Amino acid sequence: MAGELPRSPNVFHPTKPSAVGSRNSLAQEGRTQDEEYKRLIEEEADKVLKEIEVKLPKEVLDKLDVMGGVKQKLYTYFNQNFQNMFNRYLTTTEDEMVKKVRNFVDKEEMKALARYTPKGITELLDQIAGTEKFNTGEIEKAIVNIYGHLQGHVQRGLNDLENETNAILRQKTDVGAFIRGENAYSIVKCSFKDNEKRPKTVTDVKLSVNILDSELISPVFHYQVTVEYLIKDQISKTVMDLIDREVEHFKAQLVDEGKEELSDGELMFEKMKRVPNYTDDEKEEEKSRRYTFMAKNLIDKIEGLRAEIDHKEFDPLNIRENLKSIVDIENIRNRGFNTAINSLTSILDTSKMGYQYIENLKNAREIILREYEDTDPAMLPDERYVMRLKYYDQAQLLAEREAYDKQMGEFKKEIEHLWDVADIVYQNSKSSWRVNDFHDVAKKAKKKIKRTIKSKSGDPLYEDMKKTWNEILHLKAGETDVEKLNRTYLHEKTLLKEMIRRSKEKMQKIFGFRNPKLRMMMDDRIDFLDKEFEKFDYMINPYHIQPGMILDINISSIKRKKFTLNGMANVLNEFLHGVSKGFQDAAFASFTRRRSTVRGDITQSFVDESGIQATTPENAPYSASLREESRSGRGEGPARVKGKADVTPKRKKSDLDDLKEL
Repeated sequence: MAGELPRSPNVFHPTKPSAVGSRNSLAQEGRTQDEEYKRLIEEEADKVLKEIEVKLPKEVLDKLDVMGGVKQKLYTYFNQNFQNMFNRYLTTTEDEMVKKVRNFVDKEEMKALARYTPKGITELLDQIAGTEKFNTGEIEKAIVNIYGHLQGHVQRGLNDLENETNAILRQKTDVGAFIRGENAYSIVKCSFKDNEKRPKTVTDVKLSVNILDSELISPVFHYQVTVEYLIKDQISKTVMDLIDREVEHFKAQLVDEGKEELSDGELMFEKMKRVPNYTDDEKEEEKSRRYTFMAKNLIDKIEGLRAEIDHKEFDPLNIRENLKSIVDIENIRNRGFNTAINSLTSILDTSKMGYQYIENLKNAREIILREYEDTDPAMLPDERYVMRLKYYDQAQLLAEREAYDKQMGEFKKEIEHLWDVADIVYQNSKSSWRVNDFHDVAKKAKKKIKRTIKSKSGDPLYEDMKKTWNEILHLKAGETDVEKLNRTYLHEKTLLKEMIRRSKEKMQKIFGFRNPKLRMMMDDRIDFLDKEFEKFDYMINPYHIQPGMILDINISSIKRKKFTLNGMANVLNEFLHGVSKGFQDAAFASFTRRRSTVRGDITQSFVDESGIQATTPENAPYSASLREESRSGRGEGPARVKGKADVTPKRKKSDLDDLKEL
């Protein structure tokens, strides 16, 4: 059959069956197209003529040659358009059908050929594991890796295209060019500023991203964390998984019984209510529920055991050494941080963002990556980046916050001292016989104001009043306990920057275009404090960080080129997608099955077919049942109700019960 069908793409003829441009087809099986066209077109032309005869007035019809010229024109118009459309449709359909038939024949032939396996391949399979036991696992892994790399390259290409398109639409580079959509909440600080040496052509960007502990796909632990903590953490995760599984089963049971779904608060309390089923606070009792997964004597053996054991105390036959060996084999301690490093470096390698310097501080859980080994900005190109990835726990953050407070206090002390010195220099530069500013005018008018105005009213002089406004910034509102624990220092930083700026203005006002030695010394000190305080303000405020991974990136990029900016945007988004689960809202994640999809009354029937009245406890909402149960327990319910009515379904056998049976 396939041999009889001509290859349509290679044949063009108006009448040859199944050729390109042909009005005839091999699939017609003897049907006459001309008669079918003629019958169809005559019917359509007659319908139009009938509509014309009905709609038009008689005087107009008398002047029209309806059965002559109009019918001929309609017939010709329908014939041409219909035949053109129908011929093209048939030709296209036949062409696709022939291709599919040809491909099908080729596949069947290949299957037949595949049965005849050469002798060399069968011998090779026998040497590996036999024809019946040949393991294709490695081949499958290779294919998966190939498709994975292909998908990664395609995704990077799409990211490049998206970034370029967004840049064209924005006509500028902003924070949205780095992190988009679901990962925007992770930004702690992002700042664009002009480069000090090349402000017109180069942009300096600082970006800080905070990935919380709860969002990490693979949890990160410090190297010094104890084996006891690692084991207890694994037990806690197991307990939470069992509770979640039990609550999900309970929710499904409520839906099946036609009761109201649990609200967010009720769901949380249901989880809390089940915690005592798996653990308790009895640390000294060996039969305590907290020791269900691991016996008390084993936990006591590993108390205080860290990542390293003194070689003098090491004994491979001890229980604690074997327990530590099991934990080390699982690599729980290093898994999360090593995974993050591998993900970051592999993304940089495959996205044309290479690096010449890397320092992996494994025990400190910190890694530093630089595109170039040199650190002198004068010797570096305009396109460069520096990355620092570090894991912080709560203790480290407290130490960082304490150091940040001390450094802020030191800057405040030095800048206030500069302000006082600049003010003294300014006051000494004034001429004793000339009025220079408003303060000189007020000083001369002081005696007269006291004699003529204040003596009559009895109000104190301006100079005697207590002043709380520094004339630089408005007054700051008092700090609450929350603000004391989460200091932003925004008001203090703005005040100190303004004091530095006004000190510069005073020097300019005093000396003008003259540059004596006194002015040079004052300008040097002002510039030094200005640069150092700018660097300090450029740092991340540790009060804004929560325990987890901190990715700090410093980028310099040419404004018109933006190669490093666009490349780093792809790297950052791909890295966050690989190591972070992202923000999860428990309220949205809790709805696994809607009651409206399984209700029996969805047909809106007025007849109670089950025979159960609407006021029975089985049909009552779950929250209403709980309220009724609470009122009955307090004796507030009706007299016919005695005791409590427990509407909570009986707890089915959990995974913990299976463990107890073992």
